[in-house]
Amino acid sequence: MSEEAVEDPLANAPLDDVREALVAWYERDHRSFPWRETTDPYEILVSEVMSQQTQLGRVVDAWHAFTERWPTAADLAAADRADVVGFWTDHSLGYNNRAKYLHEAAQQVQEQFDGEFPEDPDGLSELMGVGPYTANAVASFAFNNGDAVVDTNVKRVLYRAFDVPDDDAVFERAATELLPDGQSRVWNNAIMELGGIACEQTPHCDEADCPWREWCSAYASGDFTAPDVPTQPEFEGSRRQMRGRVVSVLKEYDELPLDELGPRVRVDYMPDGEYGREWLRDLLSDLESDGLVTFADGRASLRR
Repeated sequence: MSEEAVEDPLANAPLDDVREALVAWYERDHRSFPWRETTDPYEILVSEVMSQQTQLGRVVDAWHAFTERWPTAADLAAADRADVVGFWTDHSLGYNNRAKYLHEAAQQVQEQFDGEFPEDPDGLSELMGVGPYTANAVASFAFNNGDAVVDTNVKRVLYRAFDVPDDDAVFERAATELLPDGQSRVWNNAIMELGGIACEQTPHCDEADCPWREWCSAYASGDFTAPDVPTQPEFEGSRRQMRGRVVSVLKEYDELPLDELGPRVRVDYMPDGEYGREWLRDLLSDLESDGLVTFADGRASLRR
């Protein structure tokens, strides 16, 4: 690939046509998710945190249940953290520290920002557990005040459509160049939808009526290679699953010694075995570091 292509892979793309085609495609028909029907930054933040490594189909029910139980950031801030973590575990939403950070972020909004969410990515990044991607997503979808989102789907689309090389800095520049001024809400939704519907790892160009086919290098050549896509580790038997079980058990029993907790976490728990006291102590140490449990004198309990 030439140096010119690396510097500006969109040099020969008709940007206005590309933008108009994608926005029109998205506005004609797109997947319906409840967080796309709101501009409430709290509801959008909850959806973004829940969606990290969790399939969107599973997130919908959990999102409805969570926002019904804690309708506002103020409600969540006032909640018992153990209840929030317990909800996370019960709905298999992944690492429990996300629940902890979401709870702390809600408290920050109340205590440090007078109950109002910051409206730009820099301000949102000050919230606990909110990284650059999530901050930008909330700024875009809640306030139409974000930068170009660059996630795995977007990289795949840009790589295939415009031969953008597999380089994070170049992806960032290309995505920024494509973003229409003042339209981060619709644009970021649209380009991620394109990657999630038409330009998946196995593309569905014609079936999804991809709006970029006439400009797409991959569609013209038939070569749909793309950067590797990270895969989520198997959940069954994973450390993440075991952490969740510890929290669930302690939520039910309040406090337990190691050898009573162990068999309730793993049926193959043996005090001196591979999954025994040493393994369980290590798991509890992680959870204690995350502020979720207390472990002392051989007994574990949820931190209140």
